[in-house]
Amino acid sequence: QLQLVESGGGLVQPGGSLRLSCVVSGFTLDYYTIGWFRQAPGKEREGVSCIGRSGGTTNYADSVKGRFTISRDNAKNTVSLQMNSLNPEDTAIYYCAARRRDRCAKNINFYEYDYWGQGTQVTVSS
Repeated sequence: QLQLVESGGGLVQPGGSLRLSCVVSGFTLDYYTIGWFRQAPGKEREGVSCIGRSGGTTNYADSVKGRFTISRDNAKNTVSLQMNSLNPEDTAIYYCAARRRDRCAKNINFYEYDYWGQGTQVTVSS
């Protein structure tokens, strides 16, 4: 059974940092591109970042570029999202998702991903 589980969300003050993790099971991470998405109340799901199968290709939404870093450890079946300099606009539920195709495109579209985790809440507030 293919499963993705996010963790690491929480409440953080503006300017703070969080590290999200996505642990996968039921499949071999090596064969999947992984994306991080977020959805704030009343807004559409937004692609935040993605990473190709080998980790050699990464892309970021303009809104997080320079603040977020995606990485993966295939041996540990884990993909991480380091989030620095957080601001209230980053508040959302964050999801990781997987797609079999080895393509991490500049436009990170949610409909291109097949498998999803349940999400983890990130709240940035003073």
